[in-house]
Amino acid sequence: MANTPGTPYEALAGIPNAFQPLTDIVTGGQPTEAQLEAFRAAGGAAVLDIRSPDEPRALNERAVTQRLGLSYQVVPVVAGTVGDQTMNRVLEAVRQARGRPLLFHCASGNRVGAAMIPYFMLDQGMDEETAVTKAVRIGLKSPDLMAWGVEYARRHAGSRSETRSG
Repeated sequence: MANTPGTPYEALAGIPNAFQPLTDIVTGGQPTEAQLEAFRAAGGAAVLDIRSPDEPRALNERAVTQRLGLSYQVVPVVAGTVGDQTMNRVLEAVRQARGRPLLFHCASGNRVGAAMIPYFMLDQGMDEETAVTKAVRIGLKSPDLMAWGVEYARRHAGSRSETRSG
């Protein structure tokens, strides 16, 4: 009998750039079907996928998550969609999952890292340097994506600070 991982992070430790930046969020690259099954068995509740539906992958993630009873949202972050509207949709999905174990992934963690910068700064009250350091640990490598996250957070800093606690 296989051992069931004790936490959602342990269940996903094998995905590319697996990281747990916050208690209820695990980030990284593309999971396998077995990893999604282990995530669910360990208490996982939601998946936020920011890959384009056109990107090749070895599984039908929507079907797998549906079979497992996981909440599944797709907000594609690809060239041409990197703007405020996309970031608003990503942040809303992360906020909706608050308090429930969330897997937030792309192919490698690069796009996820960028998208987490505003969440860290606006919702978690982190300073920019800490947020960027965590984003790099998540897998952020692209200077352009880093700029997207940082600039969004800077522009929206006043609008979230008063709602962070509630």
